[in-house]
Order: sequence, then C-alpha cells, then structure tokens
Amino acid sequence: MGDFASLNLGGHVGDDPHAVESNRTLVADAFGVGRDRLLFMNQRHGSNVVVVDGPWQGEPPEADALVTTSTDCALVVLVADCTPVLLVDQIAGVAAAVHAGRPGLMSGIVGRAIDAMTDLGARSISAAVGPSVCGRCYEVPEAMRAEAARVSPAAAAVSWQGTPAIDVAAGVVEQLRARSVAVQWIAGCSRESEELFSYRRRHRTGRCAGVVRLLDPHQEHDAHPEEEHQIRGQV
Repeated sequence: MGDFASLNLGGHVGDDPHAVESNRTLVADAFGVGRDRLLFMNQRHGSNVVVVDGPWQGEPPEADALVTTSTDCALVVLVADCTPVLLVDQIAGVAAAVHAGRPGLMSGIVGRAIDAMTDLGARSISAAVGPSVCGRCYEVPEAMRAEAARVSPAAAAVSWQGTPAIDVAAGVVEQLRARSVAVQWIAGCSRESEELFSYRRRHRTGRCAGVVRLLDPHQEHDAHPEEEHQIRGQV
C-alpha cells in the first residue's frame, strides 16, 4: 500500500520486510525456482561483475552485474529509475542481469558483463533493456552531460525545460549495439509512469525488477518466447 503499493522487491527502502519477502517468493514461484535461487545483489553503482552458480552463502555480494550458466537460478536487478539490462545467449547457455545507472554507464558495467559472458562461451547475445528515467526527466549540469557524451554520445539529451540532461538507457543501448548485441528496448519512463517506481518522482518508494532465467533445453520446446528472457516489474 501507499509508497510500496504493488510488487515492491526492494529490501532496504522502508517497506515491511515480511511483505517484501512474500513478494520475492511470488517472483521465485513465477520463474520456477526456489526462493533461495532467486538471486539479488548488493548494488553499488559500480562496475563489479559476479559469476554465480547457486544460492548465496550469507549476504549477497557487492556487484552491479550477475552472470550465470546455471538453469536453476534466476538473476535479479532492482531499479527505481536506473536501467535494468537482461542479457542471454540461449545457444551457449549464459545469462546476466545488469544494473546500469549513470555511474554504471560511465564505468562500462554493460561491457564488463558482456566480457564475463564471453569468457563463459557466449557468442550471440541478446538484450532486454527495461524502462528507466528518460532523458527529458534526468536534468544534470552541462559538465556532467558532456562527460557522459564522451563515453556514449547517445546519452546526451535535453530535458523538458531545455536544459542539459542524460538519457542513460540510450547510452546503454548504444554500448550494447557497439558490441553486436541484439537489443529489445522496452519503452517507458519511470518518472512519468505511475505504474513504475521512481526515486526521482518520490524518494520513499519501492523497487521494480528485471529477472532472467536460463531454461533447460527440454524446457525450451514448451516455453513461450517471452519466458526465455523478460523484464518483470510491478503487477
């Protein structure tokens, strides 16, 4: 209810811990994994990538990308304006979930996740890029926009007020395509849409999620395409 209405999956935003855990169990069930195999990370707006093949022993690691070859784990990225990126190579059997905010865009977290997948045998990667705050709503100082543009020219944007802004998702998509990744970009601005949690719209708020799980080869025959990699937020 209220600030956390719908399916909040964020555990450190002030919501009732029991409600959060119940929501996380619902998502685990929806993806056909045990709750302990719905894997979250301690997101830090950094560039650390962690390869995982089973449940965490203790607290989740500090990371902004998780990579796996396991078919019985589902990887989660939490967002409330940042860009969720899900990556998968269905042939090689490698998947990743990436948290890409402005610092992640600048530090190359997407490229580092792709490198980690490539090290595990990925050769044909597809991406689903979820809704995030759009360039029109992410006003920044001119120097910050210029810095982002040097890393990814597509990230340079103009706000609704005609002031300098950054479009993180556009920059992420540019970085993905530069690595020959096929991209599905899901439209939507978290700040403008009441269906999405947004820290910029309301600081006390929940977290949406992008979730990816690899399927066993025998499961793929019966699966719908959207089940192979998808963005799951609020319901």
